[in-house]
Amino acid sequence: MLPVVETDEQWDAVVPEESVMRPGVEALCAQLGVCGMPLERFAEGSVPVYAVGGAHVLKLFPAASAHDGLAEARVLTHLQDALPIPTPEVRAAGEYVNGWRYVLMSRLHGEGLAPAWPRIPRPDRQRIARDCGEALAALHALDAEPLADVLAPGNWIAFQDEQRADAVARQREHGLREPWLEQIPDFLAAAPLPRTRHRALLHTEFMREHLITDPATGWRLTGLIDFEPAMIGDPAYDLVAVGLFTTRADPHLLGQLLGAYGRSFEPRLLMAYTLLHVYSDLPWYLRELKPTARTLDDLAEEWFGVA
Repeated sequence: MLPVVETDEQWDAVVPEESVMRPGVEALCAQLGVCGMPLERFAEGSVPVYAVGGAHVLKLFPAASAHDGLAEARVLTHLQDALPIPTPEVRAAGEYVNGWRYVLMSRLHGEGLAPAWPRIPRPDRQRIARDCGEALAALHALDAEPLADVLAPGNWIAFQDEQRADAVARQREHGLREPWLEQIPDFLAAAPLPRTRHRALLHTEFMREHLITDPATGWRLTGLIDFEPAMIGDPAYDLVAVGLFTTRADPHLLGQLLGAYGRSFEPRLLMAYTLLHVYSDLPWYLRELKPTARTLDDLAEEWFGVA
């Protein structure tokens, strides 16, 4: 039996504690007909995720994030066999106890692209970038309307405006220094944010940490995971995580990726979406990527320019 988790305090007391989680997870596995298999919790992940034997992954969402579980199940079902990179197949999904939701899915084999990256030869990295571009193009070409009832935001233009209104406050809370903060209002006012209502299905965190590769296949991509933060909106929004965490400010790799995607993006647009992203943390990005730029315009070119 898994306890109720609706507050931050309950989350801290329950979700990290395997002695609390495991009995409830084992009971759910028995209910789903996958008991008796080795059960191993993955170290990473914002919610509890378990490998169940070699063929299944069980992802659990407490009441505080139950909607994310519903969204992930719906998106994965919508994506089945639709992308050139494999995505998990939903085996079962639904409500459990005390507001918890679960998604039992197929396990994609390989290793995370992020830890594997230092061992991958440059030509294979370039091919991976092109494969990512093709996958993103396929994702963005899908009809997202069947998911409109479960994915935010309902109005993309209103979302942009709301994010713009408190962009400075959000970055100040993260500890961004004044020389950067004072540039944000004018930069966003001049940014080429589209006012069109065209909307695409977005992963929103398309990054090495959510991609799987397999050296046995010549470092081919064998999986794209974690769709619970999916949204419907401007395709350019997906390029934020790509530029920061997949190509990581490498203009050649980003050029390869966008060439395969079939469209270029104005660096200032992607920098604007970097500031407007729901998970935006510019001080963290600056620490991770250590740019030489000292203005947002130069930063846009350094992080999202192509060669």
